[in-house]
Amino acid sequence: MSALDEARAHLAKAREFLEAAELTNDLQLFNAAASNAVTSGINSKDAICLALTGRTKKSDNHAEAVAELKGAGPAGRESSTTLSRLLKLKSKAQYQAAAVSAADAAKSVDWAARLLTAAQSVAPD
Repeated sequence: MSALDEARAHLAKAREFLEAAELTNDLQLFNAAASNAVTSGINSKDAICLALTGRTKKSDNHAEAVAELKGAGPAGRESSTTLSRLLKLKSKAQYQAAAVSAADAAKSVDWAARLLTAAQSVAPD
């Protein structure tokens, strides 16, 4: 599979998880919405990096993911702040006892949508 094919596969996953984030947010399942938004954003990051550099890293270190995106050229640099904001909600949505607020869930869906738009601009279908 070529890097562009892999990018498109990540793009498809990013779309699917964004749709799930939107649906769960509408159902007021805010932790699930933020978690799905984070997964969408990570897949968008992978699509951007694969499309622009031909590779992506798999890391649990959020700072490394943001740095990788920032290093992927202008499109990646423009999206890196959005990814950073989104990743800050990952632990709260998935692991901590405290719940994600309605406002943060809505923001996470918006951020994931922005990342998907950026990914679609560099890895069109």
